[in-house]
Amino acid sequence: MTHVPHELSEEFPNKIEIMARLRAENGHFSRLYDEYHDVNRAIHRAETLVEPVAPDAEEELRRRRVRLKDEIWAMIRAAECAESAGG
Repeated sequence: MTHVPHELSEEFPNKIEIMARLRAENGHFSRLYDEYHDVNRAIHRAETLVEPVAPDAEEELRRRRVRLKDEIWAMIRAAECAESAGG
């Protein structure tokens, strides 16, 4: 356990601007972003024993965070590719 929140701004520090743009323009991205934040916060609260959960539940939250992060990254890359192709 790291006890360190994995905020998206820390995970993708060079992508803050594009994430802000995607949040404003893409409802699906915005929902994923918010869900990631919620799951990430739940993991952090479990790790710090503020809201303990069963080990299996914590592992499932971690897997869910990884899936969300992967999907968010794919959407960032697709947006960057679209920007490169368009201009």
